[in-house]
Amino acid sequence: MSKLIILQMKKIAVIGSNGQLGNCIRKIAPDFENEYEFIFTDSQTLNITDEDQINGFFYDNKPDYCINASAYTAVDLAEKEADKAFAVNADGVAYLAQACADHKTSLIHISTDYVFDGDTNLPYSEDDFTNPTGVYGESKRKGEELALEVNPKTIILRTSWLYSEFNKNFVKTMLNLFSQKEELGIVADQFGQPTNANDLAEAIMEIIETPAKTYGIFHFSNYPETTWFEFAKKIAEFSKSSVKLNPLTTEQYPTPARRPARSTMSLDKIEEIYKIEPKHWENSLEESVKLLTNP
Repeated sequence: MSKLIILQMKKIAVIGSNGQLGNCIRKIAPDFENEYEFIFTDSQTLNITDEDQINGFFYDNKPDYCINASAYTAVDLAEKEADKAFAVNADGVAYLAQACADHKTSLIHISTDYVFDGDTNLPYSEDDFTNPTGVYGESKRKGEELALEVNPKTIILRTSWLYSEFNKNFVKTMLNLFSQKEELGIVADQFGQPTNANDLAEAIMEIIETPAKTYGIFHFSNYPETTWFEFAKKIAEFSKSSVKLNPLTTEQYPTPARRPARSTMSLDKIEEIYKIEPKHWENSLEESVKLLTNP
């Protein structure tokens, strides 16, 4: 008599599902509904700065994977609200990582290029020295350290210049300003890698789908590097805007938090280990602008 074997679907908890990345994961979740059960939480349903809430959530749901897409991301405001930034980006991450360790859950935690000071002409590798220039970067680096220290089954994904069709971001801000202004000044001496959050969501699912996991720190973004000015020029081109863009120096556009001058990251490790091939940022941007201008 044959035995009926029922395979239980693995569970993926998405923390911070109302942010850009969380929404992008929610968008592709139906593609994986036969393999995984997704549990989406936001700050209203799960406060990651409350350790008891996190422990209760993990006890009730017992996820196999936890994607932490929640973060305090107000880079300039963080200079005044250091306690809030560290509560979410460091303490909350430690609580999540401990709960993951207790339940043998793999944690995929999203970090940032702002852990680097940007004072280099070479792309940063995952092993390079971190030296944040502001509170936001400091809080994100502390979160990385705590997650890796507490849960050995942790994957840190550092990303950069994230945008999508969801929430506030540089692309949506530019499109809005293009419709209001005839001329704009954009910083032209800060280098980085624009990243479509939809591409990051797909990369995360590729990692989850990989049977043999390699844990630790990885970099993921679109490529190659560019400046905010060149980024804005492409947004204008793809949206067929006639706005005039003028290059500014960082000194001409002062902000409370100092940004890295060149926070370009090497993508070799994630390509080699997880066989993930990042897309050219211009191709991903064109797709996003089409989506935003022709909904």
